Amino acid sequence: MINPYILFTCAVIIAAHCQILLKMSANKHHASKFKEYVNPLVMVAYIFLFLSSFLTILAYKSIPLKEGPVIQSLGYIIVLFLSTVILKERVSKKTLLGTIVIVIGIFIFTL
Repeated sequence: MINPYILFTCAVIIAAHCQILLKMSANKHHASKFKEYVNPLVMVAYIFLFLSSFLTILAYKSIPLKEGPVIQSLGYIIVLFLSTVILKERVSKKTLLGTIVIVIGIFIFTL
């Protein structure tokens, strides 16, 4: 059996990538409302979000419920990193401060 913490972390990484795919699709102009919601980027993102949810459920069979949100909060950091690298978005001071607070919270929880 795969370590449930690794499984949960993989689920968070997949979900973060899905958020980037959805943002990429939202930034594009679509010919119609239908094509805005039914296009390859959106469809792939939702398939992988389903996979992420499934992996999260599997991980929660072995991980205590109080630890899940801490692992899930890594998603904010991953999305911030991916949005700066892939989408070339700028990081504001407030966003950076919020990310630092999240990291501090993770460290405090693990102590």
